[in-house]
Amino acid sequence: MLTWKDVINYSVKGNPTPDKRVEKSDAEWQQLLTPEQYKITRQKGTEAPHTGALCSAHEAGEYNCICCNTPLFNSTIKFESGTGWPSFTQPVKDNAIKYKKDTTYGMIRVEVMCNTCDSHLGHIFPDGPEPSGLRYCVNSESLKLNKQLNE
Repeated sequence: MLTWKDVINYSVKGNPTPDKRVEKSDAEWQQLLTPEQYKITRQKGTEAPHTGALCSAHEAGEYNCICCNTPLFNSTIKFESGTGWPSFTQPVKDNAIKYKKDTTYGMIRVEVMCNTCDSHLGHIFPDGPEPSGLRYCVNSESLKLNKQLNE
């Protein structure tokens, strides 16, 4: 289980190696994504709170990167943070997420990105529920929910 100390170490000393890399030109990303998805994932935008389609989603499934379809989070670790964005306590794998120190807007935060394609997802904070204490605060537009079918 990742801890805040792990997150800080990754953001300072380097991230784990992803299972694979996906790299495309800006023109290719613009062809694949909606304008809002492109703004958020490739230009580090943020959707308005409480507006994302996945904010209140509760179906079982896997939350994958909208850009490269890499699995990032599982619905079992999603929780209601009250912040207006989907929130998670852990990634599906330690190397699924990339962490980067973010000093924009006069704040010091840790940005979270897809480690496969460098898509901006959101930020992580040390104010989540136990046992990890982590809150991955993620834009809905950067994710797609692959629902699990009950068979």
